[in-house]
Amino acid sequence: MATQQDLLMKKLTTDGPPKQPASAKERRGTRRCKITQLMRIRPSDPNLEHFEDLRGSASVSRSGVYFKSSEPGYEVGMRLFVTMPYSQDPASMNREYLAEVVRRDVLPTGMFGVGFKILMEMGIQHSYNFSPGSRR
Repeated sequence: MATQQDLLMKKLTTDGPPKQPASAKERRGTRRCKITQLMRIRPSDPNLEHFEDLRGSASVSRSGVYFKSSEPGYEVGMRLFVTMPYSQDPASMNREYLAEVVRRDVLPTGMFGVGFKILMEMGIQHSYNFSPGSRR
């Protein structure tokens, strides 16, 4: 019977590199870039409590975004309208997307880390104001 010291000193023989635990396995399909881009985020469900969150992204991929927020209303599975990049400049061409929250982390700072995947592009959002009192 092997002693505990023998088991600790025994070298593992494997056919390849050591495997990572399943929890640490990378699940992303595309690479991420650490880009800060201003976004306007709001719930798409009219039955939920409305909020409007203006945040900068922490990391971005082709199909998703991760950011930090103090807004507690985000829940996994929640659908969002995301305008990105967001600008209040009347000449800007903001794009709006339908997205779904896929990750919500409670951060040690009291904020939340939120990740969403982009489901579809809604279209370009213009900042034009055609109301009668808007003439200059």
